[in-house]
Parts: sequence; C-alpha cells; structure tokens
Amino acid sequence: MQNNSCGTSRIAGCQFTLLPMSDKFVDIIMGALDEVDTSNIWKKTDDVSTCVRGKMEHVFDVTQALFLHAANTGEHVAMSGTFSIGCPGDTEADAYMDGAETPLNEATSKQISQQAGCKFSLYPMGREDYMDTIYEQIDLSKHRNVEVSASHYATRLDGDVKAIFEALHQSFDSVQEKVSHVTMTFTISANSPSNKT
Repeated sequence: MQNNSCGTSRIAGCQFTLLPMSDKFVDIIMGALDEVDTSNIWKKTDDVSTCVRGKMEHVFDVTQALFLHAANTGEHVAMSGTFSIGCPGDTEADAYMDGAETPLNEATSKQISQQAGCKFSLYPMGREDYMDTIYEQIDLSKHRNVEVSASHYATRLDGDVKAIFEALHQSFDSVQEKVSHVTMTFTISANSPSNKT
C-alpha cells in the first residue's frame, strides 16, 4: 500500500471552472456533465468550481471530455483550472487509485473535432533549477501536434483540443516524474468570436 504522507501521494487532481459565454450556460454545463463518465474519479462541485481527483489519466480524460462536450455546442466556452500531483496530505481520493487504466471517455472524445487556444504554466515545487525543467517542457511541446508560442507568464498552445490536452498531460507527467509536487495552471478557450474578426 502506497504511503500518502507529505509529497508522496500520486493522487492527481484538477480544480477548474467551466465558463460558457452564453445565456444557455446552465444547459451547456449540465449537458456536458451528463455526457461525461466520471465514475473513475472523485468529484466535488460547488458554486465556484469543480474538483476531480484520482489517477492522472482519468483526471485528464474527464477534464478534456467536459471541455469538448461544452465546446461542441458551438458556443464560446472557456475553462480555467489547476492540475496538481504530490500535494501534501492528498488522500481523499484513495479509493479511486486502484481502478482500470483505460480512460472511460476516450472513445467519445475522439469523435469530437474542436480547435482551441490554451495558455499554461508549470510550477515544479522545491526545485532550484525549476526554469530548466519548464524550458524543457516548452521545447517538447513543439513536437506534439500543437502550435507553440510565447506569452507573458505562460506558454500558448493552439490546435485541436485533444492535441492540446495531450501536450498538457505529457508535460505534466514528465515533470512529476522528476519533482514530487507539481502544479500546472491552464486556460483554454474555443469558439471565441475574436477568432472571426
């Protein structure tokens, strides 16, 4: 049995807010939740955000699927959140760490084609050489079927939503193999009217 004391927990999590820019925002959010299988993760929603926790592959699978289903409505939708792994004392999702490896929403997500823009920032905790770790992941992002560009305090990714989430997942996973506690912030936006002008 894995010890989940400070810095050793491999429970991954994401706290995010889904933001449909539409007066139908309730229907869009509820519709996305209805379409996504969340049975492999711990989930809690309140009036500010939703938190999902469990195995890393399931956390990314659910987060991507929720955004894809919301964006598939054609409305302008954004999602902003923070991924984390190795958080001290993070044990509440223990029951979800022994499940199957295959992401439950992979098949339905593959059927949705959606372009988006995303900005993300990696935060390796407790490393003096953190910038080297970050630069390494930015460089790797250039080979992941996404367009990479610089932005103040972040790296921008443009492309298909699935390719963006794959780049986020691979970057996050690569860093967490070297650093016990890692967080990654992101904001992703699809169907923005700014892209039509």
